[in-house]
Amino acid sequence: MKKGRYVSILLLVTLLVTALALPMQAAVVRVKDITKIQGVRDNQLIGYGIIVGLQGTGDSNKATFTVQSIASMLKNFGVTVSPGEIKLKNVAAVMVTTELPPFAKSGDTIDVTVSSMGDAKNLQGGTLLFTPLKAANGQVYAVAQGPLSIGGFSASQNNNTVQKNHLTVGRIPNGATVEQAVPTAFDAGGYITWSLNQADFTTASRIVNQINYRFGVPGLAEAVDGGTVRVKVPAAYRNNPVQFISIVENINVVPDVAAKIVINERTGTVIMGGEVKISPIAISHGSLQVKITESQFVSQPQPFSNGKTRTTTSTDVEVNEPKATNMMFPAGANVKDLVDALNAVGASPQDIIAIVQAIKQAGALQAELEIM
Repeated sequence: MKKGRYVSILLLVTLLVTALALPMQAAVVRVKDITKIQGVRDNQLIGYGIIVGLQGTGDSNKATFTVQSIASMLKNFGVTVSPGEIKLKNVAAVMVTTELPPFAKSGDTIDVTVSSMGDAKNLQGGTLLFTPLKAANGQVYAVAQGPLSIGGFSASQNNNTVQKNHLTVGRIPNGATVEQAVPTAFDAGGYITWSLNQADFTTASRIVNQINYRFGVPGLAEAVDGGTVRVKVPAAYRNNPVQFISIVENINVVPDVAAKIVINERTGTVIMGGEVKISPIAISHGSLQVKITESQFVSQPQPFSNGKTRTTTSTDVEVNEPKATNMMFPAGANVKDLVDALNAVGASPQDIIAIVQAIKQAGALQAELEIM
């Protein structure tokens, strides 16, 4: 690992450890930040299109699907040409993808992403031709067309090439026009259902309690399971569910956090949750350092001895084993205690990883350990 990268990783771990060492406070968030309404979602659209106007960087004739597409397109315009006569240089076949946001209406515009399918080298300067975008049900919901924006460049001179960004993928801002809206049903039988981004029974129960407290109606909200909360729309908001949803979304709640430690051994990153607990345990952690050095000496013979000058090597082995550091953790110790102790001994990211894994192996770590 390069020294600069190691220093950056060590700094990152130090910042994370320092933050975790501060007094733990429960995070208060809005309902809308940890949930989503069932029935309100994006819809993926996809289409097959043709890019024209390239400067000799399009697909080659090996991309037979591009040749066939050009022949079929020209036939629709009354031009009959054999696919074998088409020479591709300025044309490329692409896939066009986008997401249709909820509540999008006919006439709205959305961004699209264009990705090369064949062996085109560069889509810079190209224009996407009329491309219908379909959903999973096969219906066309939008139509894309327009000049492509790559956000990069490629320049060559005397076999030297300078390139910035990926040149076979680009975007067309507001490049697709919505042709029809996707029906969005979120009010089913007078009930609105919220799904938790991370299913948790405690968090679901807290959301229910906060909603019932806010409106003063016991039983207005109920937890269907650990990931779903169903709320009945009060009579006062029956004709204005949008206002009711806005009120519920802005209710504050304290989500529960599972006790978990995530370790990325490749980067030396360690993330510890505030609910991590440690059973009574004693830790002794030391490091053994072995240093081997070689020195070369020149052996010069005595005058008139007919000897030869020789080079000899001297090897020195130095072993340094610092005194191991002992850490004691009483019952109920939490992540702050562990962080304080690791900070006190100046533990490196590798030391932290080794210590945490050893504590888990010993059965003293009351948390889930995930290694990436």
